[in-house]
Amino acid sequence: MKTEENDFIIGRHPAVAALKSDQEINKVFIQKGLKTDAISEIIKLAKQRRLVISNVPKTKLDQLSDHGNHQGVALAVAAYHYATIDDLFDRAAAKGEAPFFLILDELADPHNLGSIMRTADAAGVHGIIIPKRRSVGLTSVVAKTAAGAIEHVPVARVTNLVQVAKELKERGMWLFGTDMKGTDYRHWDAKGPVCVVIGNEGKGISSLLKKTCDEMLTIPMVGHVQSLNASVAASLLIYQGFNSRHPLK
Repeated sequence: MKTEENDFIIGRHPAVAALKSDQEINKVFIQKGLKTDAISEIIKLAKQRRLVISNVPKTKLDQLSDHGNHQGVALAVAAYHYATIDDLFDRAAAKGEAPFFLILDELADPHNLGSIMRTADAAGVHGIIIPKRRSVGLTSVVAKTAAGAIEHVPVARVTNLVQVAKELKERGMWLFGTDMKGTDYRHWDAKGPVCVVIGNEGKGISSLLKKTCDEMLTIPMVGHVQSLNASVAASLLIYQGFNSRHPLK
């Protein structure tokens, strides 16, 4: 497992999720004078883990969160842990399921990554793969947007997505990319070991990575806007995968 620089988890729901998980936490910051049920729960969980709790003015939390919506709480956490590709396969095997992964090709917006993680957790995706360079990593903004899902969806950070894509294919996975031209995603049968490739918000999937895909999927649109937000497109495809893997009985 690899570790990145220290960060802060902000917001009440992400804080509760982190405190209930195995995430290593160094210190808990609570805004002075705040007395709500959510804050009381955070303090209780922090005391159960024997963590240091500091009551600080709002200005301190504004500084720690880079003026984010901290809701009166911030957790100083040890570095986020990144999984390995083997970890993702092991997670699928432990559940007795065919692997269902996502490759995110140079996503730049942390809100998109956080939203995708939230949907991935809800739909049973076993893991996400991102590149080390030119891509958002696991930050406090991602954690806040993911609303706790960052604790449950493993993320592998790799040097070369094309090489990893080829490795996945060698291990029996089918890769499905997203493009303006391709098979209507509603016809996609995601049974078996599959990986969905989502491109960068502006330029889409890189040409070399696109060449490794077995099939391209497209989302039909009849309105004036001919493109979707990356997290929205990913959510549609993730749930099409869920529907075909878990059909109604």
